[in-house]
Amino acid sequence: MTKLQLPSNSKMLDKSFTYGVATASFQIEGGKEHRLDCIWDTFCNTDGKIADSSNGEVACDHYNLWQDDVALIDSLGVDAYRLSISWPRVMLQDGTLNQDGVDYYLNIINALNDRNIKVYVTLYHWDLPQYLEDTGGWLNRQTAYAFAHYVDLISKAFKGKVHSYATLNEPFCSSYLGYEIGVHAPGIVGKEYGRKSAHHLLLAHGLAMQVLKENTPETMNGIVLNFTPCYPASNSEADLYATDFADQYFNQWYIKPIFDKCYPDIIKDLPTEHQPDIQSGDMEIIAQSIDFLGINFYTRAIYKAHPDDIYEQLPAPAPLTDIGWEIYPKAFSELLVSLDSKYQLPPVYITENGAAMDDSIDQGVVNDDDRLSYYQQHLNAVNDAIEQGVDIQGYFAWSLMDNFEWAEGYLKRFGIVYVDYETQKRTIKKSGLAYKELISNR
Repeated sequence: MTKLQLPSNSKMLDKSFTYGVATASFQIEGGKEHRLDCIWDTFCNTDGKIADSSNGEVACDHYNLWQDDVALIDSLGVDAYRLSISWPRVMLQDGTLNQDGVDYYLNIINALNDRNIKVYVTLYHWDLPQYLEDTGGWLNRQTAYAFAHYVDLISKAFKGKVHSYATLNEPFCSSYLGYEIGVHAPGIVGKEYGRKSAHHLLLAHGLAMQVLKENTPETMNGIVLNFTPCYPASNSEADLYATDFADQYFNQWYIKPIFDKCYPDIIKDLPTEHQPDIQSGDMEIIAQSIDFLGINFYTRAIYKAHPDDIYEQLPAPAPLTDIGWEIYPKAFSELLVSLDSKYQLPPVYITENGAAMDDSIDQGVVNDDDRLSYYQQHLNAVNDAIEQGVDIQGYFAWSLMDNFEWAEGYLKRFGIVYVDYETQKRTIKKSGLAYKELISNR
C-alpha cells in the first residue's frame, strides 16, 4: 500500500475540510531550563514510573529546533497545526506571564501564520505546574480558577493570531490515569480522587470558555475529549450492564455535563466519598456552549461482568498496534454516529487519531505500511460517519513526530515523521508521505 484513498465523492476531499498534524508541549519541546517544573518532571524522576526511565528534559528538542519543525510541517502541506502551550513555560508562580515563554510561542505562531497554516492551540495537555500540584493540583478547586487566570492572560497575549482554542486535552487521562489509578502524573491512587479531579477539570474548562468568549470570540473555542468505545463480551444482561456502566464511567462522564448539565446516572451508584464536590452553579459553568468538539480515538474496549466488581475489561484481541491496542476502525464510525445521536453536537474535529508501530529506519526510509493501513481504515471510518450525517470538519494525525510517549517513554513511536533521538534528525515516514499526497491532491 502506498496511497491513502477516499471515495471520489467524499466531503473529506473538499478543500474546506481541514487536515492537520498534532503534538503536545511536554512530549516534544525539551527546553526544561527555560520553564518551571511540571507534574511530569516529578513523575519522570520517580523510580519505576516511566518504562525506559526517560524524561522530557530534551525530548525532540523542539524548543531549539522549532524553525526546522515549522518548515517540516509546511512541507507536509497541512492546513493546520495543533500544538499545546506549556502552562509552566508561560506563567510564573506569582501569577504573571513569563514573557520569554510567551515570545517562544509567539514566534512559532507567527511562523505558522506566515505560511498560512491555521493555529489550533490546546491550553492544557497535562503538564500542570508542580507548584499547583503542591497545593492539591486538580483535587483543589482553586486550580480551576488558576487555569482560568492563565487562559485570560495567554489568550490576550495571542490575540488575533490563533484560529482555535481547546481548553483541555483528554480530561479522562488527567483525572482517571493521574488521580485514580496513578499510571500518569501526578501518580495519585484512589477511587475517591478520580471523580473529584474530573469535576475540577471540567469546571476549569467551563471557566476558561467564559474567558475565551470574552477575550477572543472570533476564535473557534471548545474542548478535546478522548473516547474508547465499550463493547460487551456477550449479549447477556450482566455483560450489557457492565459495559454500559464502563461507558458511563470512562466516556460519557466527560461529555454529558458539557451538553446535558449533569453527570451520568451512575453517579448515584457511586459511594458518597467517590462522588465529586459539586457546588451551586458548577454545572451551568461546565455546560458553556462550545464552538467545536475535538474527538480523540485510538481503539475500543471489551467488557464483561465481574463477580466482585461491576465490570472487567478483557484483553484486546488482534490485530494490535505496538502499544497493544486493538485495531478496530468500525468502532470509530459507530462512536461518532452514537455521540451525534446522543448529544446536540457542534462541528466535530478529529483532533487525534493514529497508531504506535514498531518502526525501523533503513537507509533513510521508514516503510511503515502497518501505520499507513491504520490511517486508511480510520479515514474511511470518519468518511462513513460523515455519510451518516455527522458534521465532521477536520482530521489531525497523531502525531507529527515520534516523541515522549508518557509512561512508555521513548519506546513507542506514533509519528508520521521518524525521530532519531541521538541526532534529532527527522525523516518523513511512508505514512507521512501518503498523508501529504492525500492532502495535496484534494
